[in-house]
Amino acid sequence: MEKESKEICFIMCVNHDKYEQEAMYYIQNLLIPDGYKIDVISVKDANSITEGYNAAMMSSNAKYKIYMHQDVFIVNKKLLENMLTIFKDNTIGMIGMVGCKKLSSHGIMWHSKRVGKLYGSIPRCSGKGTYGEIEGKFEDVEAIDGFFMITQYDIPWREDLFDGWDFYDISQSMEMRKKGYRIVVPNQSEPWCIHDDGYLNFENYYYYRKIFEKEYFS
Repeated sequence: MEKESKEICFIMCVNHDKYEQEAMYYIQNLLIPDGYKIDVISVKDANSITEGYNAAMMSSNAKYKIYMHQDVFIVNKKLLENMLTIFKDNTIGMIGMVGCKKLSSHGIMWHSKRVGKLYGSIPRCSGKGTYGEIEGKFEDVEAIDGFFMITQYDIPWREDLFDGWDFYDISQSMEMRKKGYRIVVPNQSEPWCIHDDGYLNFENYYYYRKIFEKEYFS
C-alpha cells in the first residue's frame, strides 16, 4: 500500500466510550498543518494492544501514525507541526513523550534514567511529571513509554510475543532500532499530553518482562 505523505492517523485501542470521547475532543482541537488531513481509528474488542495496533496500521495508508492510549489528552495544539519538524530528519523513526536514554538490563523503563514530560494522574503522584531536562530540540533514547508513540515508518508490532497489554512499547522500540531508525523525545517546555491512567495494573507485567528478556537480551 502506497503511503499518503500528507495524512496523519491517530490509533487507539478503546474499551471505554467516555475516554474515547474526551480523547477525540482534544484531537479535534489540534492545529492541522496546511495541506494535511487527519484520520482516527478506534479499535474495539482487541485481544491485545499489538493485535489492535497491527490491524489499524495495516488498514491505514497514512505515513504518520500516532498510537495513543484512550486516556491520553493532547494539550499542545501545535503537536502535529512539532512532529513534522522532527520527522524532517528521516533517520528518526519514532517519537515519544517520555523515554529512557539507556534501557536497564531487565527492560524495566523506570529503573533507568528517563527524559521527557507529561501531566499524569497516578495515585500519590498526580500533576506534572518531569523526567530529566533535554538540551536542544530533542534527545535520542533507547525506548519510549507506550502511552503516546508517533511513527513515520510502519514496523509490525510483535503480537506473536506480546499478546497482552504490557511490554509492547519497549519491544517496538527495540524493533525500530533494529531497523536502524532513531527514537527521540522532544524538548517540551510544558508537557504536550495528559495521561489520565489512574490505577496501574501489573498483573501480567512481569510475565511479559521475561518474554522480553528472552527475545532481546538472551
